[in-house]
Amino acid sequence: MTSDPIRQVTQILQRVESGDKLAAEQLLPKVYDQLRAAARKRLRNIQPGQTLQPTALVHEAWFKVAGSEDPGWNSQAHFYKAAAQAMRNILVDVARRKSAVRHGGEHNRADVDVDATVDAGSAGGGDTDVLALDEALTKLEKVDEEQARIVSLRFFGGLSMEEIAQTLSTSLSTVERQWRAARTVLREKLRPDG
Repeated sequence: MTSDPIRQVTQILQRVESGDKLAAEQLLPKVYDQLRAAARKRLRNIQPGQTLQPTALVHEAWFKVAGSEDPGWNSQAHFYKAAAQAMRNILVDVARRKSAVRHGGEHNRADVDVDATVDAGSAGGGDTDVLALDEALTKLEKVDEEQARIVSLRFFGGLSMEEIAQTLSTSLSTVERQWRAARTVLREKLRPDG
């Protein structure tokens, strides 16, 4: 097996696709540290009051992504997209539960720090309003699926720009251009009056 982690993941995913039942078990150790780092970063940037731990988030996301007998991954991009989507769904569900009236949800949400939210994929710090980001990403998906995929892989999947380019089999400059465009759109959609 090659020493390049991205290639190793690709090879394992190809084995999963060809029906190798043990390959999915070999995948988690290869991606666990990356997924846990992404989970840690996401949870660190979420508004105060959440109790979900990075390990629990990764495990719950893994069960959602790999829980079925045939996860149906047909590529590395598909796997990372599924993992990022699973983390997004879990974080949104937790945020919705926390915003319920019995958890103080009757209080108005604070304005979203747009730059901290959008840039949280690349920088640490800043509180992220997961519900506002999810709503903005849902709107972005209707306008430009590729940009939304890049934001999701970056923000929820924790991939670097280089990893996203490699995962999506596209150039780094294309990913960076799409990221900048997506940030502009999300800033507009995350504004209190947007």
